[in-house]
Amino acid sequence: MTLDQTEEDRAFRLEVRRFCEQQVPQALRQRVRAGYRATPAGFRQWQDILFRQGWGAPTWPREHGGAGWSPVQIHIFEQETAAADAPPQFHQGLELIGPIIFTYGTPEQKARYLPRILSGEDWWCQGYSEPQAGSDLAALRTRAVRDGDHYVVTGQKLWTSYAHAANQMFCLVRTSEESRKQDGISLLLIDMATPGITVRPFHTLDEQAHVTEVFLDAVRVPVGQLVGEEGRGWSYGKVLLDRERALTATLGVRLTRQLDQVREHARRVPDGGRSLYDNPVFRAKLAQLEIEVQAIEQMGLRMLADNVAGADTGPRGSMLKLRWSELLQRATELWVETMGYDATRFAPVGATPGDVPIEQSGPMTAYLHSRVTSIYGGSNEIQRNIIARRALGL
Repeated sequence: MTLDQTEEDRAFRLEVRRFCEQQVPQALRQRVRAGYRATPAGFRQWQDILFRQGWGAPTWPREHGGAGWSPVQIHIFEQETAAADAPPQFHQGLELIGPIIFTYGTPEQKARYLPRILSGEDWWCQGYSEPQAGSDLAALRTRAVRDGDHYVVTGQKLWTSYAHAANQMFCLVRTSEESRKQDGISLLLIDMATPGITVRPFHTLDEQAHVTEVFLDAVRVPVGQLVGEEGRGWSYGKVLLDRERALTATLGVRLTRQLDQVREHARRVPDGGRSLYDNPVFRAKLAQLEIEVQAIEQMGLRMLADNVAGADTGPRGSMLKLRWSELLQRATELWVETMGYDATRFAPVGATPGDVPIEQSGPMTAYLHSRVTSIYGGSNEIQRNIIARRALGL
């Protein structure tokens, strides 16, 4: 699917395509093509390459160091980088806390953090979920008590992605007890080198160490690291979660690339004297997925246009997140299906690199990791509730 409407758009597509041909490192291409996420080092490497090109933040306005691209240009960029098997940019700094800082942060916070997000020097993690506050985030119990020029933070965060690789965390904390549990929550920016922070990575279903638990034991955070107003963290956190769900507006193109890979592999798989790709039942499954992916791409482009224009997207972020997670799971399941028994050659925890070829172990890893997409960013059950309330008035 192409969106090129003008000579300028077509020239931009060619510029991005040539850039990707020359600049995407081969090791990153191989890992992404196989179905693995980039490593923290790989994400940083790609961010540095884009930053040096002036493309460090495609969705940010120019006044904050962004590319200032139109929705069509952003979509073209995502299409071409996906086609080149480049990883997506790591979103915690760029798409989550960065826009919150340039919208609600102090001049000092903007000057300190925005350039380091763009360059990739700072790696951010998201201190939201807790053992008793997952989908019910307003039930969080991590406390921040004011002590002179500092907040003293004590509590635990769970499912914190890549905290073991991060040097900064944006963290929701309770600064007061209110009758409404959404009140009294504040948003703090915490340096991960601060004494009192302990990070423990653990393996998930895909046997990768993406997530961690983070313990905060009397961590002293300067008051100047408060974002916006004390007690307004729930409002900022909701904006941030809406942005996280809206990220799927640009992820539909990566579903298209995954289906391309499924098709390519199916052409090589024998199936009763023909290739699997020539099996009409398989072709029907693939065609149905392609139709649904094209639909979510169009919906994502509409939402992207609304975001750039500053328009209220309503529950569309929840709709996109829900549908994207379902389609990703179906796409990775079909990918594993095309591999047959080869997909069972899965690299376990502690395996020596190279024990299982990356092109064989990757699809199973991608399939298992896709299970989390219907949970993170607010579970799909929560998204259905949001859609029912905001779209249908129920």
